[in-house]
Amino acid sequence: MSILHFSDTDFKKEVLESKLPVVVDFWANWCGPCKMITPIVEELAKEYSGKVKIGKLDVDSNPKSASAYGIMSIPTLMFFKGGKVMDQVNGALSKSALKQKIEENL
Repeated sequence: MSILHFSDTDFKKEVLESKLPVVVDFWANWCGPCKMITPIVEELAKEYSGKVKIGKLDVDSNPKSASAYGIMSIPTLMFFKGGKVMDQVNGALSKSALKQKIEENL
């Protein structure tokens, strides 16, 4: 499965009402560190296909969701389970660090 793209319109359905745990990568086009972790996030989306939903949310196009979760710096990755925020990390992480976070929040 390729990476998903969440928006203000489908956030509730795709993230909060998801039966699977969800990782949301809050990012923007102009953000260097966001671009650095994109390939890692895409690889993990394939690796965890069917177990975890992994997607990106562009904070510039979807300010409602970003402000609802108090996103102040990007990239911020939030881990949702059963509609609740379980964890969050800020900044560009290595693949192994991100994988460990996903495992902790499964």
